[in-house]
This record gives sequence, structure tokens and C-alpha cells, in this order.
Amino acid sequence: MIRIRVQPEEYRKLAAMEDSMWYFRGLHQRFADFLSLGLPPGRARVLDAGCGAGGFIRRTQPMRPEWEFTGIDIMPQACVLARQRTAARIVEGSITSLPFAAGEFDAVVSGDVVCQVGDDAAALRELARCVRPGGVVAVNVPAFRWLWSYHDQACETLRRYTQREVAALFMQAGLAVRLASYANAVPFLFIVLRRKILRRQDRASDLHLYPRPVEDAFTRVASVENAWLRQGRSLPVGSSVFVVGQKSAY
Repeated sequence: MIRIRVQPEEYRKLAAMEDSMWYFRGLHQRFADFLSLGLPPGRARVLDAGCGAGGFIRRTQPMRPEWEFTGIDIMPQACVLARQRTAARIVEGSITSLPFAAGEFDAVVSGDVVCQVGDDAAALRELARCVRPGGVVAVNVPAFRWLWSYHDQACETLRRYTQREVAALFMQAGLAVRLASYANAVPFLFIVLRRKILRRQDRASDLHLYPRPVEDAFTRVASVENAWLRQGRSLPVGSSVFVVGQKSAY
């Protein structure tokens, strides 16, 4: 989950948004799709590195009860909510120093968190360390430095990336890249307009629920994009970078 500096009572509002907003619906489905493609049938141990209030686990757990979920987040308030909202093991800690054994998980996902740490290369190395040989790592981060704006300030985003930059981080961590793509290609046009042309004066992020027709339309668009990515095809542009890698089996 993307973190915003808020008072503890605001975390429940953010959790509700994570459950309902089109952006998180699309992101969580993207993660679940690629874990389903990359993991063998049956039991699998899945780590959500930077789990926030547990939105991905909460949405995916009922659909994949055979997956054993663990979440980790550096924010104590987020961990409390994740424990309340899911049946997963939730640990407080940093993704740059994961308190797990090497190869402990079959898959690791991390949504918009690698971009928030000082040493992103160290974070990728930790994700790779904790996945078993042959296991899957999937990461989503914001795209394009030139798109940095008030939204990134509010979300504590330290950097935005190109597709090639994230793929390079995966390879440096010893992960073979299976898919490297942009995501949210259609919303990207609206995001550029909002953040770079019709600039807001306040410092609030764009993470909130939009009118129902907007949410429904963007949710459908995200579903179509995810179906495209599932076929192994990439998107040439988007507001996010999505990369899936695999650790060597040997």
C-alpha cells in the first residue's frame, strides 16, 4: 500500500480506499494473475512486502485459500489494521532488511514500496533473497521521473522509474525478467493532464474514491490491460511500471 503521512485514525479511511479504489483493484488483480501463472498448483507461501493495511491479502485470500500469506510493513498502525482485516501473519519491519530466512517464500509481491526506500537495489536484493529457487517476484512502482508531482510528495515517493530501470534492478538482484511493462496506460493520459497541466495547489494525493462512473470505467480498463499483460505482452506507456521476475532454480 502507498503510504501517506496521516494520523492513526486516518488509516481506516485509507484501508477502505484500498478495498474500493480502481487503482488498487487493478494492481491486486495484476499481482494475483501473475502469481497464478508462475506458481505450481497447491500450497504456496506468499509474502506481501509493504502490505499496508492488507488490501492485497484481503482481496486475494478468499480466492486462493491454498496460498499461505505473510505481510510486512514498517508502519505500526498499518500492521494493526492488516492483522484485524486478514488471517495472515503480519510482521513489522523494513523491506530493505527482511526478517525472514533465505528462500522462505514461493513468491514475493511489493506494490509501490520499493520507490519509497533510500536503497532500492538493496530492497530488490532482499526480495530475491527471501524467495525460493524458481520462485516469483512481482513489483509495481510509479513511472517516469518527469511525472513527479504533488502526488509523489504526499505519498513519500522518492523516485519514479522507467521500465528498463526496474528490469535492471531485477537482473542486478539475480532475477530473470519474465515481464517488464508499463501499466495503467489509459488512465495515464488523465493523470498527466491532472498533475502536469491542471496542477493542484494543495498537497493532497490523488488517492481517493472517484465518482462511481469513473471508478467503474477505470476498473474495466484495468481488467482489459491485465488480460493483455497475462498474455505476456507489454504496454508502451503508463503511470506505473510492473515487472515480474523469477529466481534461478539452480
